[in-house]
Order: sequence, then structure tokens, then C-alpha cells
Amino acid sequence: MTTPLPLSLFLFLLFIPAFCFTICHANSNLLCIESEREALLKFKNHLIDRSNGLSSWIEGGDCCEWTGIVCHNSTGHVNQLHLAPLSEPDEFATNAEWEAYYNSLLGGKINPSLLYNNNFSSIHIPKFFGLLESLQYLNLSYAQFQGAIPHNLGNLSKLQYLDLRGNDLKSKIPKWIFSLHGLLSIDLSVNSLEGPVPDYFGNTSFLEVLDLNLNNLNSSIPNFLYSLNRLHFLSLSSNQLQGTISSAIGNLSSVTHLDLSENQLNGQIPLSIGKLSSLELFDVLENQLNGQIPSSIGELSSLKYFDVSENQLNGIVLEIYFSNLTRLTTLKASQNMLRFEPNSSWIPPFQCQTIELGRWQLGLKFPYWLKFQKNLSELDISGAGISDFVPIWFLNLSLKFKYVNLSYNQLAGGISYLNVKDSVDLTSNRFTGPLSRLNLELAQLDVKTAFLHGSLFELVCHSLSRGRIEVLFIDKNLLTGEIPDCWNHLESLKILNLGNNNLTGKIPPSLGRTGLHWLNLRNNSMFGELPSTLQNLTNLCILDLSENHFSGNIPAWIDDKLSSLTVLSLRSNNFDGYIPHKICDLQYLQNLDLSHNNILGAIPNCLSNLSAMAYRRYQKNYQFLWASTRTTLISFSALLMLKGREDDYSATLGLVTSMDLSANSLTGEIPKELGSLVELRSLNLSRNLLTGNIPDEIGNMELESLDLSMNQLNGEIPSSFSNLNFLNHFNVSYNNLTGQIPTSTQLQSFENFSYMGNHLCGPPLTKHCSTKRSPPDVANNGSSSEGSNVNWLYVSIVLGFVMGFWGVVAPLFFIRSWRHAYYLKLDHVSRKLYVSWATMGM
Repeated sequence: MTTPLPLSLFLFLLFIPAFCFTICHANSNLLCIESEREALLKFKNHLIDRSNGLSSWIEGGDCCEWTGIVCHNSTGHVNQLHLAPLSEPDEFATNAEWEAYYNSLLGGKINPSLLYNNNFSSIHIPKFFGLLESLQYLNLSYAQFQGAIPHNLGNLSKLQYLDLRGNDLKSKIPKWIFSLHGLLSIDLSVNSLEGPVPDYFGNTSFLEVLDLNLNNLNSSIPNFLYSLNRLHFLSLSSNQLQGTISSAIGNLSSVTHLDLSENQLNGQIPLSIGKLSSLELFDVLENQLNGQIPSSIGELSSLKYFDVSENQLNGIVLEIYFSNLTRLTTLKASQNMLRFEPNSSWIPPFQCQTIELGRWQLGLKFPYWLKFQKNLSELDISGAGISDFVPIWFLNLSLKFKYVNLSYNQLAGGISYLNVKDSVDLTSNRFTGPLSRLNLELAQLDVKTAFLHGSLFELVCHSLSRGRIEVLFIDKNLLTGEIPDCWNHLESLKILNLGNNNLTGKIPPSLGRTGLHWLNLRNNSMFGELPSTLQNLTNLCILDLSENHFSGNIPAWIDDKLSSLTVLSLRSNNFDGYIPHKICDLQYLQNLDLSHNNILGAIPNCLSNLSAMAYRRYQKNYQFLWASTRTTLISFSALLMLKGREDDYSATLGLVTSMDLSANSLTGEIPKELGSLVELRSLNLSRNLLTGNIPDEIGNMELESLDLSMNQLNGEIPSSFSNLNFLNHFNVSYNNLTGQIPTSTQLQSFENFSYMGNHLCGPPLTKHCSTKRSPPDVANNGSSSEGSNVNWLYVSIVLGFVMGFWGVVAPLFFIRSWRHAYYLKLDHVSRKLYVSWATMGM
């Protein structure tokens, strides 16, 4: 006789050694790993051990000495587990032998502690699990299994809980999973499953949990899913689901957690959503839903979390929508086109911790109903059309604020105090008053485009947040005075943007003792040389000191220490000297702007070593993920002069590559080596003293903007320029260029001023070339069928003269015998001709 559960458990335990990659003998002198000892004890606690064979498994003991345990003799990890029962007695065994055998069979449940969060990378889920026919709970989560879900798991007819989340399973979801009629919970989330959500759920009427989030599923929501009326938890988020949400969703009467976020669902939120009386979480973030928020939302009296952000919802939201939402703690609906203007006496029935209504229309007055939110921690009412003063009651509203976003409104007045712990964004308002009043204990401050004035001294040197501040944006304000020299204790500071103010003085040395990734001091009135302490900013990616009065040489330590630089802008300063050759070793540099300075000398040939301008693999995506208690994504940005205009590049900065050396005193020829920078998109060498011909190699680049104007370049425009098919800005005016403009689809599309001040001819100029020439053959790399400019008529005349003189006249002149013979011959011929003419005349 045998019992099914112990035999199944026995088979399972026999296969456990298959997971071990190294088989070693135990070492009794080596203590086992504590986490593995705890896992084994949890495993034992769920077993029935009638023979007391696991009596050595006790708290605090060395598990490497326990019965049935074998540890690795050097690492101490458990790598073998021997729990097989006694050998089955034969037919002649005594009752005592049979009793001992049955007692040695372990029973009970298998605790998942031996399988959860292991690393079985690069192997498939073992098929032997399909042999455990009595198995009720299978948890292989975060074990890094690969491949498909094995079909023989369909044999587990008694399975109730299946958890395969957090692996790398790549296949369609097999339909047989939903034929296991006893399943209560299915978790296949965080994998790479693809294809449709199965439209057949078999006899799974008892299913309570279905989690398929973070996969690559790409169908509509199957109608059969709406019939699972015992379902409590449904998550289909972060897939590629399409289509609409059916009104049949109202049949999910037991659901408490409904997450359909980050898909491509469209249509309206069905009115039947109000039938989900047990619903606590409703999340449809980042879809393409349209129409109005249904009024039936107000019937969800159990609702705690509501997120419809980043859709295309529109219309008016009424107070009645919130009438029964007494348990609501999270309200997120930003990035829609909704309007909510309740009565000034309205008191919300809820106490929210998070309210995000960015881009709603909340009326001109500051929302008075916020006064009654005593637990508010995170608030976003950016771009809400508010034109008012920030009321005193709001400044004293909460002692628990972590995040406040009031940006892109018309809020005015001063801010005496904001009790915010992590992040505050006051960008693009009309705030006034001294900056010193912003006594903030926070990690991020953003007050771009306001009218705050005064000194940085109080904020930087006496702020309560000095030790934890990470992001400081105070550009486009009215700050004055010098930057204080008290940055030593701001080691967490990653981003500092003080651009577009009225700051003066030198860069303080202590600024180089922070952990900056991005430093922007552009458009101030600062001066002096760059302090050597800046070389300590080894993580610096963007350095923008443009439009100031900095002077001295460009320091050579920029390469040695600032090797992570991707944007370097020293534009419009008073730097002099030469371009340091060390700058050529900045392999991640994508945007270099040294224009409008007093730099001398030749352009270094080694600029061709700037790898990010030559090879795409060196290019970075400039995004800094800032997180404290809340995750905020800040895209790096830079103001660049490209295509003849100045633009702010943010989300696309990682795609831009440029080099601007214009308006200096650079001499010599343009290095042909620059032609190897095939990933460079903008090159500006204008307003220098460059001479010589334009290198043919420039035509091999993929430039979108090229400016060589106002130099002393001569010769012709290289025929290879016919290959510059992506040009949309081009200027070679005011040089000494001659000849015909090469023919191409791009070069003839520019206006005449791109070529003026030269001696050029041909389209698009009205001046015709004096000698007819065939246009360059674009298909033949732009080379002309005439070859060079040599006039072969004159060459042939000269060659004829030389051959005639040295072949005939010269020998007669120098060789006397030839000369006598030649004249005798001429005399003989002339006599014969004379006789012939005389005879004919008679």
C-alpha cells in the first residue's frame, strides 16, 4: 500500500539533486549559510515526520551536519538533500518492517522556500514537476528559468496555486493552464510571454487571482475573462493589449484589484464599472481611453486607488462623482483634458494622500477644497489654469508633504515657507520676493522662470536640506551677487542649474567638491579662470559655462579628469590660447561648443578621435533618474546653436552631435581627418582665418548643417559635396571659392546668400559658368566627366610645337650632313616641279 502524497513528495525530493551543479562531500567543520538553514527549517515545519528522522534539524544548529544534508566543502552551500524513505520491504517482511517503512515516508506540504528566488538561469523548467500529480502549490518565481512553460504541468490536476513570475519564459500562454479546474491563483507576470491572452478559460470558475502584467501580450481582452465572477485580483498591465474595455466588466462582481495600465486600450470607460462594489484599485494609466469619466465611479464606495492618468479623457467632472468615495487615498488623473470647478463650499468626503490633477482646468482661484486634505503627501496641480496667490493655509497645510508641483500656472506673490520633504516644482509662475525665504528641507527644488531675487547665500549655506539636496534648478530668475563658497557638504548634489540670472564673481572652489553630473551657469556675468577643483567632478556629463566672461586657457585636465563629458559648452566667453589636444580623448563627447572666444592656432587633427562623433555605440541617452521617496525622471537638456538658430534640446539630446568652433581666430587648413566623424550632424567653422581648400573628405560625412562662411578658403567646392544628401543648413559665403557649384539635390536648394562673396557660378546662382562643363556625376561620387580644369586645346598646341621643333627642325639645325641632304632634296623636288609646270604651260 502507498499513499499518493508521500510518493509524490518522494519523487520531488529525489529530483532536487538535479538542480545542483557541483557535487561535493560535506565538510563538518564548515558552518552552513544562515539563509539556507532558515529555508530548510521552514521546509521541515510543513512536513509530517512520523519517524522523527529530521530530529537533528534544530534552530541554531549547523545544517551541514543535519541528517540528509550535504554541503559544499568550500562554500558551505547546501548542494544535496537526501530524504528518501527506507527501501520498500519485500512480500516476506514482517509487520514491524512495513510499519517502519510507512513511518519513514514524509508527508505534509512542500514549502516554497527551497525554490523561491533561486538562480537556474539558462535552463528550462524541469519536466519532472509534471509527475507530482498531488501537488497543490508550485512557486518557481524569480528563479530565472527560460524557454516555454512545459506542457506536462497540465497533469497537475490538483494544483491550486501556480506562480511562475519573474522568469524569462518566452512562449504563448498555453490554453491547458486554464483547464486546471482547481486553480485559485495564476501568476505569470514579469516574463516575456507573447501572443494573445487565451480566449478560453475552461472550467476555472474558482479562479481568484490572475496576474499577467509585464509581458508582451498583444490581443484584446477576451470576453470569456469577464465571466470569472470569483476573481479578486486582475492585472494585465504593461502589455500591448488593444481594443476596448467591454461593458461586461461589470460581471466581475468580486474583483478588488483591476489594473489595465500601460497598454493601448481605446474607447470609453464603461458605465458598468459602477457595479464593481468591492473594487479598491482601478488603474488604467497610460492608455488611449477617451470620452468622459463615467458618473458611476461615484458608486465605488470601497475605492482607495484611482488612476486614469495619461489618456485622452475630456469633459466636466462633477462633485457627485466623489460623493461615496469616502475611502479614497490616491487620486491620479493628470495629462487629460478634464475640468473640475466645484462649489467654493464643497468639502471632499475623502482624505487623500496623493492628488495628481496636472493639466486639469481647476479654475482661476487656488482650489479651496484642498484645505480639508489633512493627510496630503503628494500634490500635482501643474498647468491647471490657476491665476491667484498661494494662500497662507496651503503653506501650513501639511507636515507630511513629500512632493508638490505647482508649475505652469500664474501663481503670484512671495513664498515664505513650504514644508516639503523631497521635491517642489514652482516653474513658470509669477512668484516674487527673495530666494532666502525658501527655507526648504528637500531633495529637489525647481523654480525655473520666476521672479525670485536676492543671493544664494541663505539657501545654500544655511539650508536645512544641505546634506540631502540632489537637484537644484533656479534658472531664469533674478538672482544677484556671487555664488557662495559653501558647497562642501552638498555631496549628494547631482544637478545644479543657475543659468540665466545676474550672478557675478568667480566659480567657487568648493563647487568642485560635490557629486555633480550636470552644471549649468550659462548667461550670467561671471568671470575669472576655471578653478582646478572642477577636475574633481569625475561624474560630470554636461558642463555649460556659456555666455559669461570666463578667461584664460581651456584647461588640459578636462580630458584627464572629466572623461564622462558628453556636452561641453564654453561659448561666448574670453578664453584664449590653443585648443588642448587632450580634448581629443573625450570618447563620450557628443556636443562641443568653443565658439565666440579668442582661441588661436590650428584645428587639431586629433579631433577625429572623438569617438561619440564617429561611432554610434559611444552615444549615450542623457537621463538622470532621481529618486528619494518618489521617482522623478529628469531629462538632461542643453541649449545648442544648430542650423543657424539656438534651440533647447531635451528628450532628443542623446541623438544630437555637433561641433562649433566659429568666431575665433583659428588658422591653417581644415583637417581632412574631420571627415571620419561620420556621426557628426552639425559642423560650424565659420568666422575664423582658415585657409586652403575644403577637404574632399567632408563630403563623406552625414551632416545636416555645415557652415564654413567668413574664412579665407580657396579652390572649388569639392564635387564630393554632392553626396551630402541630408543638408538642411549650408553656408560657404565670403571666402575665395571659385568654379562651378556641384550639382545635387541639396546644394541647389539653398538661397543665393549661402554662396555670396565668392567667385562661384552655376545654379542656384544666376551667374553662368564661362566654359561649358558637364555637371558632376553624382552616381560616380560626384566626380566630373571633364576631370580637372586643364584646357586641353592649349596643351595640344604646345605639344605639337614641341614635337615639330625637336622632331624636325632641331636635327637639321645641329646635324650638318642632314641639313645638306635635306636642302639637296628640296632643290631636287623644286627642279622637278618647275619642269612639270613648264611642260604643262607649253
